[in-house]
Amino acid sequence: MLNSDEMEHVSAAALMSVRYFQAEPDTMPEEVFAEHHILLNLCDTAHRVQNRRDGELRDFTFYKDEIIVTPAGVRSGWRWFGKSDVIVVTLEPERVEKFARVELGMLLDAQQFANLPQFSDPDLCAAGVMLRDALENDDITSGVMFEAMSRVLLVKLLQRYGQRRPEDISLSTRFTSAHYNRVLAFIRANLDKTITLHDLASEAGMSPSHFGRVFKETVGETPMQYVLSYRIEQAIRMLDDPSLPLGKIAFACGFADQAHFSRSFKQVTGKTPRKYRQAGAI
Repeated sequence: MLNSDEMEHVSAAALMSVRYFQAEPDTMPEEVFAEHHILLNLCDTAHRVQNRRDGELRDFTFYKDEIIVTPAGVRSGWRWFGKSDVIVVTLEPERVEKFARVELGMLLDAQQFANLPQFSDPDLCAAGVMLRDALENDDITSGVMFEAMSRVLLVKLLQRYGQRRPEDISLSTRFTSAHYNRVLAFIRANLDKTITLHDLASEAGMSPSHFGRVFKETVGETPMQYVLSYRIEQAIRMLDDPSLPLGKIAFACGFADQAHFSRSFKQVTGKTPRKYRQAGAI
């Protein structure tokens, strides 16, 4: 059995855990998990599987390259009648939601993956196999491969099967993916400049007060908290390059000066940029 949680060099573990195992016919008792579970079938031989999900029993044949998704919060138990050969990808809902929002400009529906009990996707399974292969050797090279392929798999999964929020939730909370994408594009294009609530509201075509309210209801942060979080996220990426001076990172991410950058960074992460960079180099 291979387990990504045991690798030392994998920062992508913050997004997902990957486990690979083969097992003789057996059962798994019903449990409720806080994470999404993505089951990728690599077995060349089709075999019978039973899956009880929230009290409903599914009895089916499981074919190679088929995928079963068990969303977080669903009670699920298993019985398989042939030798299994599977990859299990575990995703934390809050981190996936943030990844989709920040990286892909997607606002995911609260009932994510609820209607995906079983489907075939050889391409997604191939990405899973590359993740598995990266687990075989715990070194820096395989860690880089795991980081890259974890993002490939997650982007494919979300772009193909991610359920976006309805565009017309209600008049009081109408903040769509189109609004979000315009706001995010503005933040990205003006990251090195001062960004105000009025600027963001104008991009969304709303009054500042209405925009501030619906943005927080949808995203979970006030607009300016989000801008600060986004600045810090981009700074963290730039800190991975030891050749970049802290002052240059500060200005590129829109901070007034290096002192302002250091205070804000510590407020969010608990460490100064210098300490954070030193810790990452150990």
